Amino acid sequence: MNMMTMEGMMAKGVLDDIIRRLLEGKGGKQVQLSEAEIRQLCVNARQIFLSQPSLLQLHAPIRICGDIHGQYQDLLRLFEYGGYPPSANYLFLGDYVDRGKQSLETICLLLAYKIRYPDKIYLLRGNHEDAKINRIYGFYDECKRRFNVRLWKIFTDCFNCLPVAALIDEKIFCMHGGLSPELQNLDQINEIQRPTEIPDNGLLCDLLWSDPDPRIKGWSDSDRGVSCTFGADTVAEFLDKNDLDLICRGHQVVEDGYEFFAKRRLVTIFSAPNYGGEFDNAGALLSVDESLICSFEILKPASSSSKVALKKPPKIGAA
Repeated sequence: MNMMTMEGMMAKGVLDDIIRRLLEGKGGKQVQLSEAEIRQLCVNARQIFLSQPSLLQLHAPIRICGDIHGQYQDLLRLFEYGGYPPSANYLFLGDYVDRGKQSLETICLLLAYKIRYPDKIYLLRGNHEDAKINRIYGFYDECKRRFNVRLWKIFTDCFNCLPVAALIDEKIFCMHGGLSPELQNLDQINEIQRPTEIPDNGLLCDLLWSDPDPRIKGWSDSDRGVSCTFGADTVAEFLDKNDLDLICRGHQVVEDGYEFFAKRRLVTIFSAPNYGGEFDNAGALLSVDESLICSFEILKPASSSSKVALKKPPKIGAA
């Protein structure tokens, strides 16, 4: 994408300085950007999100990350493993804010990278990139404590423009939540108009909220009280009909950082190890190579020495 076509884009030097300061925030140190800088990140990123489609068409090689939830130190660990942009391509599946201690650093670094390298890093919308949700689960309070409510509203305007799904080389379909009974073909996703709030039901809601359930066939109501759940049969039917190999989604904490469903035709990726300090889960990063072979890099919950154990499970094909 040609940055020159964007009005009022932040200069590369300014972005590089913001990124440098954010990357110095290791060990839980707060990084205090100015309100004006954060506002500019939101405004610039919003323009870029709207210039790219609701259903992103991406190419491997690419690294896919699941929920981060304000666990900024773990985001930095992910980049240490996968390589800092622009050395690798990234797709994030949403839920950048809430619950963790440093939602502001997390979202600001991701937005800064998006503006600096718009064709190297892609951010999808999660169900927490929604004012109704992050008003309750921590992001609003963090914005209010460190800045003001006005800034939270500017983030809301930015989040309302995030793309909602991605397709990698026509074969790997990615979103935050899951499938929808309303989704027959992928073209419907590009008909979702942005900016938009997340409705209480329907296609956009389901893409961000639904879950697979091994106990059911077809569709069922969700215990979350929002959206629905779907069975392995639904996954197979949808993939076969649309000539796809794999669904990749986040939205649920899983013990090993990744978990398969429907005979390895759907994978859940969760990238916040030791989630919220309450779970002893690992975090995972999914690497997709040029031939769509998938492998996982595992972030163990940080030990007291902050050393990161990395294990690479055997490679599996996208099919």
